[in-house]
Amino acid sequence: MKKLSDIPFSVLDLAPIVAGGSPADSFRNTLDLARHVEKLGYLRFWLAEHHNMPFIASSATSVVIGHVAAGTSTIRVGSGGIMLPNHSPLVIAEQFGTLESLFPGRIDLGLGRAPGTDQRTAQALRRNNMNNGEDFPELLDELRTYFEPSLAAEPLRVRAFPGEGLSIPIWLLGSSGFSAQLAGQLGLPFAFASHFSPAYTVPALDLYRRSFKPSKVLEEPYAMVGVNVIAAETDEEANRLATTLQRQFLNLIRGVEEPLQPPVESMDGLWTEYEKQALQQQLGASIFGSPNTVKEKLQAFLDDTQADEIMVVSQMYDHKARLRSYEIVADIAKS
Repeated sequence: MKKLSDIPFSVLDLAPIVAGGSPADSFRNTLDLARHVEKLGYLRFWLAEHHNMPFIASSATSVVIGHVAAGTSTIRVGSGGIMLPNHSPLVIAEQFGTLESLFPGRIDLGLGRAPGTDQRTAQALRRNNMNNGEDFPELLDELRTYFEPSLAAEPLRVRAFPGEGLSIPIWLLGSSGFSAQLAGQLGLPFAFASHFSPAYTVPALDLYRRSFKPSKVLEEPYAMVGVNVIAAETDEEANRLATTLQRQFLNLIRGVEEPLQPPVESMDGLWTEYEKQALQQQLGASIFGSPNTVKEKLQAFLDDTQADEIMVVSQMYDHKARLRSYEIVADIAKS
């Protein structure tokens, strides 16, 4: 069985906007976090594309990736992910070709097929392309040919400069089986969003591994799994800090739009029994606790998933507490 010290740990950041803060504050904190986890030995720092959400500042994901890459030196920086149906594949090829040219060997391109937002905002982003991601495989094929024209069925009349000829790792992201199977069939690395879709984690990973066909990219399947982790000195403090994440998901259920809220001593009285059960199901893989608790639960999570890499997500109100949480996880990963 794998041990935590056997695998890399990485970070997914949403550049959270907290109550009383601004996007400018979020970007300063994101860069500070990236520098912090780089020193701690994390492998990657990914940013996620979301839109029309007042608690997430990473909507212009490629721009923020450039900001983080420019302010760090060794950590890989990428998207977790770019929602490809929101964009022209050519534009993404040019953006990530530019990033790879500026920061060679440090850029990852993680791709999803969901809109990363509500339907009205998706329409504003996509204009007339409202097909719910059914054309994701075709968009992916087009994007890959801009980087590697030899993949195209016929000579390209439109080419990506910068982009063409650059080796940028492409990951498929998913919260169900669609991208898991596609990643396996194409021989690409796969990242699963267990941090908000825990029930499908093991089935999706199994599907990915069963579907996998060796490629020029990978000889064997490589699966990364995202998980919410909030670590503190005690279980009680971690559970208190985690109420910010719980309040965020409660707002999503209720359709309430507001920045990340400060933690509270208890969620009792803030949620109904139905909402509590719904959140526990959606956040079922989340790990909150002291170093000993987090270590035990992380090892159990690794035993269940057999992940090749774990990507830690820590939506927290207090930036210093978030820095400390990643320190605790780094210590656990090395022990």
